Amino acid sequence: MAVQLNHTIVHSRDNRESAAFLAHVLDLQVGTEWGPFVPLELANGVTLDFATVPTGSITPQHYAFLLSEEEFDVAFERIRASGAPYFADPHGKHPGEINHNDGGRGVYFTDPAGHGMEIITRPYGYQEEPAS
Repeated sequence: MAVQLNHTIVHSRDNRESAAFLAHVLDLQVGTEWGPFVPLELANGVTLDFATVPTGSITPQHYAFLLSEEEFDVAFERIRASGAPYFADPHGKHPGEINHNDGGRGVYFTDPAGHGMEIITRPYGYQEEPAS
């Protein structure tokens, strides 16, 4: 069997709030709470299991999601409507902007627990195949 990422635990101040926030942005369904986890399953089968932990023990992480151009439009509008700050870069030097890296579009935003989220329409290093 090829190695695949199956799930990861995402620390949050409020597991339901963080899962619902990301589900809304990405147009996903929050799964049924299981023990201390609120799951959010992605299209490739990876599950983000949100867990409530004390605020002082949250170490901000980075999560990037690859979307189609149409999905990006919807997600970006939801980010803007939520009032969450967004940036064209991971260091926050270009607020209120998106990037056009690798011939696509991307934007960084923060979830309720302070994790750095990113949506992109092209994987890093993407190069279009030359027309034949």
